[in-house]
Amino acid sequence: LGEAKNLPTYPGPNKMRDCYCTVNLDQEEVFRTKIVEKSLCPFYGEDFYCEIPRTFRHLSFYIFDRDVFRRDSIIGKVAIQKEDLQKYHNRDTWFQLQHVDADSEVQGKVHLELRLSEVITDTGVVCHKLATRVLECQGLPIVNGQCDPYATVTLAGPSRQTKVKKKTNNPHFDEVFYFEVTRPSSYNKKSHFDIEDVDEVDKMEIRVDLWNASNLKFGDEFLGELRLPLKFLRQSSSYEAWYFLQPRDNGNKSLKPDDLGSLRLNVVYTEDHVFSSDYYSPLRDLLLKSADVEPVSASAAHILGEVCREKQEAAIPLVRLFLHYGRVVPFISAIANAEVKRTQDPNTIFRGNSLTSKCIDETMKLAGMHYLQVTLKPIIDEICQVHKPCEIDPVKLKDGENLENNRENLRQYVDRIFSVITKSGVSCPTVMCDIFFSLRESAAKRFQGDLDVRYTAVSSFIFLRFFAPAILSPNLFHLTPHHPDPQTSRTLTLISKTIQTLGSLSKSKSANFKESYMATFYDYFNEQKYADAVKNFLDLISSSGRRDHKSIEQPILLKEGFMIKRAQGRKRFGMKNFKKRWFRLTNHEFTYQKSKGDHPLCSIPIENILAVERLEEESFKMKNMFQVIQPERRVLYIQANNCVEAKDWIDILTKVSQCNKKRLTVYHPSAYLNGHWLCCKATADNTPGCTPCTGGLPANIQLDIDGDRETERIYSLFNLYMPKLEKMQEACGSKSVYDGPEEEEYSTFIIDDPKETYKTLKLIIEGVGTLEQEHAQYKRDKFKKTKYGSQEHPIGDKSFQTYIRQQSEISAHSI
Repeated sequence: LGEAKNLPTYPGPNKMRDCYCTVNLDQEEVFRTKIVEKSLCPFYGEDFYCEIPRTFRHLSFYIFDRDVFRRDSIIGKVAIQKEDLQKYHNRDTWFQLQHVDADSEVQGKVHLELRLSEVITDTGVVCHKLATRVLECQGLPIVNGQCDPYATVTLAGPSRQTKVKKKTNNPHFDEVFYFEVTRPSSYNKKSHFDIEDVDEVDKMEIRVDLWNASNLKFGDEFLGELRLPLKFLRQSSSYEAWYFLQPRDNGNKSLKPDDLGSLRLNVVYTEDHVFSSDYYSPLRDLLLKSADVEPVSASAAHILGEVCREKQEAAIPLVRLFLHYGRVVPFISAIANAEVKRTQDPNTIFRGNSLTSKCIDETMKLAGMHYLQVTLKPIIDEICQVHKPCEIDPVKLKDGENLENNRENLRQYVDRIFSVITKSGVSCPTVMCDIFFSLRESAAKRFQGDLDVRYTAVSSFIFLRFFAPAILSPNLFHLTPHHPDPQTSRTLTLISKTIQTLGSLSKSKSANFKESYMATFYDYFNEQKYADAVKNFLDLISSSGRRDHKSIEQPILLKEGFMIKRAQGRKRFGMKNFKKRWFRLTNHEFTYQKSKGDHPLCSIPIENILAVERLEEESFKMKNMFQVIQPERRVLYIQANNCVEAKDWIDILTKVSQCNKKRLTVYHPSAYLNGHWLCCKATADNTPGCTPCTGGLPANIQLDIDGDRETERIYSLFNLYMPKLEKMQEACGSKSVYDGPEEEEYSTFIIDDPKETYKTLKLIIEGVGTLEQEHAQYKRDKFKKTKYGSQEHPIGDKSFQTYIRQQSEISAHSI
């Protein structure tokens, strides 16, 4: 989420607005930015990443103006259809904000059955009867925390109405309405609907409107409509299908689109279709043996880095795959060693954006996230909350600020952060230490005359690419939920610069700073004790005979936040028992308290979590609920704020309790209410579960990685860059045949051994080709089985219509 510009002015004298932006799957909010005050061009600069746990039609972004007294008002929205996301993939785009009203806000689908029959009256006149059966709806929006939907059915006259279904957004109606459509034609004429002249029946349409029954005086809320011409019933007398609900025709017409300003977004959307493990064996095995290939530049993983446009693209799935199979250290050691051999100057070691540096960055991000939380989070939180003035640039000083006081504030922060970093060596994750050991050895061997290179090789990662960026942008490393305000951001920038220089161990420190005020400030730290502390820290995290850090078992905070829970006691059930609480999960216990920082009201040791499962919505008529099952069948029922958050909590709670000896194999998907389990109707509250437990995630809290999914991602990249793979093959041929001056067009690739590289490329292209055929076959099979108008593909599904068109073109072509 970048920034908004030219928002309409506030009608009051001030004209400025306090705005925030939300990310929504259809109309369900899954993320909210911070509030930017007093601006019509607010800058957010916030990243949000999520696994999408359900189907959706639109990815929507709403800009709200905060109102202290009333409900916040919507300024406008950007809604991108799911099928259009690829158009904007990974590039900054300005979108015009669209007007929002109740008629344009629609989600969900409806299941209808229509039957048109002919009846002959006593006088011989044919009368047409239409039966409309509204079976059910799914995925309706939640309005103010709940949904009480009903449907009205109209055929060019008075409407009929279903019963209101209370507190559900997936109502089952199963109600039938009859309409008489009388035609003046007599029975002796052609009475079926294949007559050629267009008559009144053809012009008629049936309309189904969905409403939310409101207790407020403003009236019921419109949820969506469906209009169906009776013309299509001429072919068949009975017709049953699912339909997407549509906005009303008059939606979106009250304001010009350019009245509301615009929003800059960068959306990256990937959708992977992952087969079962055996499909990936050839490609996966080829990738996993990359560390053992001589030279490493001829390996499949290195080749991926060569053909990808950005090294980062290749590094993310490679690191995850190698971490999953425990091969990341040998692979990074091999590519780092090759890079060190190509480096001429010890001062430029690991300074480029090479495959090695991107892979190490990614490993530190994955394996070191908890290390950062433990080390930096407490002090970063304090800096964000206390707002001590730390500006040391005389030009930028605010009125009433004292330069010396500010310097002292900043010096204290730098000292404290430097101290926690250099004393944290024992907490550094093993996988990072093993990589640092290998970097140190390679560098020391290559530049034997330079005694400092063993330190700079490691500090260029741990300080320059790990701690300094985490201090500079704590929101990107999950240390703070939002981008810090400008004053805090400036303080963190100054701390980050100083820490980076302290960790770099360069000879002339003051010369590192362009700004004279930074050079003056750095004089505080020009003492040998700082350099010694850095060296001791680097020695500890890059030595091979490391201590067993498992003995230093400290609680690691994994996740926290507000959710709603139902009382666990034996009180009478009811809404009054649902309370908002602050939940906190560490690798030791799961607790909740009234608000953040309070004493825990309840603590569940991790070993007492026997299962974590979703809870059926019917139990309490509440969405996004899950249950934490404890010994003696005690169950804690919790409601998360949205579908993404519910999935996150279930995943991490399942993962952290995966190895518990007494984990359950069966559970009840619904609650025990009014003397029986709603799911299986058993009356005893200690009846064993009726449904097999889910789970089966890896027990490693830090890394929830699916090896097959990462291999699928790598296959997609190889497939995308197939022309480059073929070009690389040509380059190998040309080098091995002529071995003369390299052709200009091939010089972008690193090819140390053309023969070996060619062999690997041949295997990659074969493996990718086989997977490509499997995907094509899967699509053909799916196309044959898919029915338009089914629950999975309702009528009105644009992405499906596009898919049908593509498949029929492919089929016609193959015929």
